[in-house]
Amino acid sequence: MSTTSPENAQALHARPVPRLGGFNATLVRLELRRLLRNRRTVIFTLVMPVVFFLLFGLNAGYETKSAGRGNVVAFVMVSMGLYGAMIATTSTGASVSIERSLGWSRQLRLTPLKPVAYIAVKLVLSLIVGLAAILAVYGAGIVTHKAHLPVELWIETGLIAWVGSLTFAAFGLFMGYLLPGENVMQILGPGLALLALLGGLWVPLEDGTVLAEIAQFTPMFGLSSLVHAPLTGHPVQLVWIVNVVAWLALFSAGAVWRFRRDTARV
Repeated sequence: MSTTSPENAQALHARPVPRLGGFNATLVRLELRRLLRNRRTVIFTLVMPVVFFLLFGLNAGYETKSAGRGNVVAFVMVSMGLYGAMIATTSTGASVSIERSLGWSRQLRLTPLKPVAYIAVKLVLSLIVGLAAILAVYGAGIVTHKAHLPVELWIETGLIAWVGSLTFAAFGLFMGYLLPGENVMQILGPGLALLALLGGLWVPLEDGTVLAEIAQFTPMFGLSSLVHAPLTGHPVQLVWIVNVVAWLALFSAGAVWRFRRDTARV
């Protein structure tokens, strides 16, 4: 049975903490390459939202039907771009469940990598994949020549969807540490579809209905409202911003809590 000498133990304790707690571009690049090797993830996050846009957004008459400052095709495109970002960021964050099942997250406690840096890497990865999902859907809108929207709104709606999807990156991390690794996305899939429904991504919610009242307290409601506001021309409401910030804070706190608890047994 091997033992650690006092000299080695002292060397381990004296090991310098890396800059930014271990967060660096090399680690992000390696993690991204590893993530993209999973073909199912690529299809699920990049291809499926585009297919949904082509199925639901190119119906006859949508091109000539107005929706605020654009047409209905553009409205569906923005919705599916946001849906793609939600799926991409959640699934990327939830991929930590696989690392947990392999014991990798607990091994990280033996390295200088700080928990905050590790979570930051996962969030950056989620945003990269989320941006790719948005660009894929918006690219389909450009290629089909059916989505009519002022140039600045293409950029504005895309940026809001991208930055706002950080909420679901935190949600994915939280769920990844909370649920079993072997079936986390099977559990989250129906829940994400429900959140998309409550956010008005599938069908716009009618004001005054019970469903619309319930939706105001769900994670997608504020973000969906903010993303569609430039298109519809509706003024931004404070409750939308509060909704996004509150859910982001809640999911982030939950992710940090579960990560520390999950790795505390090393």
